[in-house]
Amino acid sequence: MSPPQQPVRTRHISLPQLPIKLPPLPDLFLTALSVCFLFSSSAAGGKPLLSKSQILRFPFCPRRLLKISAMSLPGGRRHHFANPQSLSDWLRPRLPSDSFASWGVKPGTKNVHNLWLELSEGETSLADSTPPVRTVPVVTVRIRDGRDRILIEAHQELSDGTVRSRDRPLSEKMKPFEDVDSAVARAVQEELGSIIGDGGKVMIVPGSYRKTVEERNSVSYPGLPARYELHSVEAFVEGLPDGEFCTEEDDEYGNSENSGVAEKAVSVKKHFWRWVSADSVKV
Repeated sequence: MSPPQQPVRTRHISLPQLPIKLPPLPDLFLTALSVCFLFSSSAAGGKPLLSKSQILRFPFCPRRLLKISAMSLPGGRRHHFANPQSLSDWLRPRLPSDSFASWGVKPGTKNVHNLWLELSEGETSLADSTPPVRTVPVVTVRIRDGRDRILIEAHQELSDGTVRSRDRPLSEKMKPFEDVDSAVARAVQEELGSIIGDGGKVMIVPGSYRKTVEERNSVSYPGLPARYELHSVEAFVEGLPDGEFCTEEDDEYGNSENSGVAEKAVSVKKHFWRWVSADSVKV
């Protein structure tokens, strides 16, 4: 006889109450405060008052300060994209002309307004190279059920009416200074919240966390190489249907401060989900 199966232990995380608005604070004050934390020393040993990990968890996460960092290119010089046009002017000579011209035109692609929003929110960074390399930290949630199945996003319906194939577990770009648990909770709420509501529990399986790096050409931005830092966990989510289902996203960029740019970006309107055997999903 085979030994009885042991129950899977999980840890619970709370879904965030979205949207979360950060209080506006003067840029000068935020900069001075950050410098103070970074360079202050104790009188006794000359050691920093805060470790690097503590600084990264500093609760304010000032949005304006993050934008300055996220929209700057690595290397000796600093470069700021004041608007999508300045980003477009910088990208055009660094990318194949036919590829760049297809952004937002080829079905399933996004446009330069999307990339500018990603940069402004700190979700993406660009290397100052030809072609540039887009680095994206992504949280991937392998949602399981009691029948050894994994939830897969089959495809998406975009705001321009096109359909984009996905065929992957729930994935979401991470925000600056966001830990994995917070990113999981936000991803579940944003993409599945319309069907599970605010009360659905998310239970992450301890020990399931994996980090991998994938390098490939971007599907959303043809011709732009991408480096994906994937933070993967397994989880159980209460309140999901047993069969295929669809969730709606009212406004993907609803919390953005750049509403004028967001209106011109290609957004996701509907997500289509299905359950598949866990054995068929790439780890």
